[in-house]
Amino acid sequence: MANGAFANKDSKLDLFCPVTLQICIFPKLWTLEYKIRYASVALADISPSLFLSSPTGSHVEWCKQLIAATISSQISSSVPTDPNRENRNLPSLRYGAQLKMSQNQVPLLPGESVQATVKDVMYICPFSGLVNGTLTITDYKLLIKSFFWSQESPFILDVNLGAISRLETISVPNQGDNTKGLELVCKFFYSTDMRIPRFSYKTEENSPDVVKVLSQQRLTLSPQPDPLFAFLYKEQFPVDGWKVYDAAAEYRRQGLPNESWTISKINSNYDLCDTYPSILVIPTNISDEDIRRVALFRAKHRIPVLSWIHPESQATIIRCSQPLVGPSDRRCKEDERFFQIIMDANAQSHKLTVFDARQSSVADTNKAKDGGYESESFYTNVDLNFLEIPNIHVMRESLRKVKDVVYPTIDEAHWHSAIDQTHWLEYIKLLLAGAVKVADKLESGKTSVVVHCSDGWDRTSQLTSLAMLMLDSYYRTIQGFQVLVEKEWISFGHKFASRIGHGEDNHSSSERSPLFVQFIDCVWQMTRQFPAAFEFNELFLVTVLDHLYSSLFGTFLYNSEQERTAKTISLWSYINSQPEDFTNPFFVDYEHHVLYPLVSSRHLELWTGYYARWNPRLRPQVPVHQSLKELLFVRAELQRRLEELQKEAASHSLSSSSEHSPTHTATALHTAV
Repeated sequence: MANGAFANKDSKLDLFCPVTLQICIFPKLWTLEYKIRYASVALADISPSLFLSSPTGSHVEWCKQLIAATISSQISSSVPTDPNRENRNLPSLRYGAQLKMSQNQVPLLPGESVQATVKDVMYICPFSGLVNGTLTITDYKLLIKSFFWSQESPFILDVNLGAISRLETISVPNQGDNTKGLELVCKFFYSTDMRIPRFSYKTEENSPDVVKVLSQQRLTLSPQPDPLFAFLYKEQFPVDGWKVYDAAAEYRRQGLPNESWTISKINSNYDLCDTYPSILVIPTNISDEDIRRVALFRAKHRIPVLSWIHPESQATIIRCSQPLVGPSDRRCKEDERFFQIIMDANAQSHKLTVFDARQSSVADTNKAKDGGYESESFYTNVDLNFLEIPNIHVMRESLRKVKDVVYPTIDEAHWHSAIDQTHWLEYIKLLLAGAVKVADKLESGKTSVVVHCSDGWDRTSQLTSLAMLMLDSYYRTIQGFQVLVEKEWISFGHKFASRIGHGEDNHSSSERSPLFVQFIDCVWQMTRQFPAAFEFNELFLVTVLDHLYSSLFGTFLYNSEQERTAKTISLWSYINSQPEDFTNPFFVDYEHHVLYPLVSSRHLELWTGYYARWNPRLRPQVPVHQSLKELLFVRAELQRRLEELQKEAASHSLSSSSEHSPTHTATALHTAV
């Protein structure tokens, strides 16, 4: 296995020098075929496969600057960019209803309404000092707009109400008894937005009670009576994002069902497992009665089910929860037989590898509490591996430490040591290393794997989705990644509502944890090492995380597929209506290549373009997003010209003298535009 590169070592293209020499030295030979080849080279220059095997290419540093801070959700292409705006969490309204403005010139989304307006508010900005302006509270956001800032644009701060975890009053000395201060503490210190906004306002007669108004907007996950804004949002998009994922279609893409595996509706009413999807892939030669016995032996009834199958070896990724072994070493013959059936379905290996994401000490503690793990003494030919990944509470505390490092001030003299002390990159390394082990066991070892943690909806989702991203190039496309998230995270019951805290007021809930943020961070680390292997760009990843917390779309609101019944708009509707904003111009679609990212500490770095995007000292000085869109346009034009030249060549007489024309034809690039 060649870490840091594709498994296939013949993936480099070397098309540059011969053409350049022909043009410079033999201009008379610059014939139609060479024009075609030149156009091909121009396309390759935008997205050469060399970038796939070199994590240190010069353009990687350029790509690192992508977006992050200000372009994650621009209000409209017709609205000028605003360097003084501290947040842009409104999607671009190119379709359907046009952007409307409130009386005090606050942009409103379709369905959004103003709840209160307070004048003479003083925002305490850690970078710009005191900013005087007007506070507007809608049913979606809180927005402060300065009275005077510059002739070009005012200072604007806006925060999604869905991001706010709690409100805290603060003292404002020497401002009079009628002046109150308020601090907005965001979820995880809002990992999408690590600011803690503070402002003061005067409480005068007939003026709204800001705390009361904000408290009334602490809304629920129900369409009635006090819904989150996702239930009120009325934008019309030309694409229905809810149709992106069709479970049966995705399994058919993988070549299922086959003689060993069937697409089952045993959970169609969610009575087998209420946190699993309605459609499952299970072995063909096991009875429903045996499956129900296995469900009783697995935590939360989350039985072993197929997530992905290798197209050649038929090795599979199976996910489940921990077995309920307990301190007395309980056994379940149906569960043991289930593992044997999984093993037998793969004729190329007589072993089955179990990757338990937990720390071994924690697994032992769980066993004492009626949980546990598979005993190699009882499960024949099973190899058990603990990946030693800490639990959700450790990850929550680690991200809190990251916030302290990047906001509001940065200690440059101790930057690296401060990041090390958060252990965030250490945990990113553990996740990536675990996923590489899973992927390599299937690809090189041709062995099926079972992945689980305790309940099978946190670290399990992280590992299976990352491994599938490494193994299957389809998931590295924009649509494929959406399918991956819908499948491995949403349908298989990652507890988004609990982990993010949607619709609940308990800001100190131990259930909250940034597991999905951590997964997206791992994806970003991979895009740095393989900048041409992913169709989506950094803006895509940041936008997904922005709306993880925004409560604007219904994609990440619930804990399970069963709960998601109310009508909302999908995040994918927004993204797929304007794919050019989220497309990587360097993308090369190399099918059947496996990515093995380097996971040593020196190849990982803190995603400052995301975590520190609100700190002016770490923002990119020149926006890159527009340049990338222009590159996409150039690429499309080059592709169009290439196709025209190919058609012209096809109609060209093949009887032309070889003395005046090369005998070979253009080499097709492994690229998709």
